[in-house]
Amino acid sequence: QVQLVESGGGLVQAGGSLRLSCAVSGNIVSLKTMGWYRQAEGKQRELVASTGTSDTTDVADSVKGRFTASRDNAKNTMYLQMNSLEPEDTAVYYCHVTGLATMRSGYADFGAWGQGTQVTVSS
Repeated sequence: QVQLVESGGGLVQAGGSLRLSCAVSGNIVSLKTMGWYRQAEGKQRELVASTGTSDTTDVADSVKGRFTASRDNAKNTMYLQMNSLEPEDTAVYYCHVTGLATMRSGYADFGAWGQGTQVTVSS
């Protein structure tokens, strides 16, 4: 079993900042990709940022220059620093990870989602 616990969401005024965290626990051998997605009401879920095993980071054009994704491999935790927030950033933010975990039969690749955290930006 792999669990993801997100924290850091909330209500902020436009121009403000928030930092999201996603802690991964369970029978983890290694983590591969760690990513942040968001889903605004009535819209499809979209990728915001992702990091790979080499710590390279991809960020969506809509948040480039404002959001920064990072990961602490020693703590199995990833972060999303969000600056200069805009009302259009209002959404539920989800973390997603892929990796290798131990199972009863040995090792297996897995993918898991966090429960989501609400970010609301007021104008």
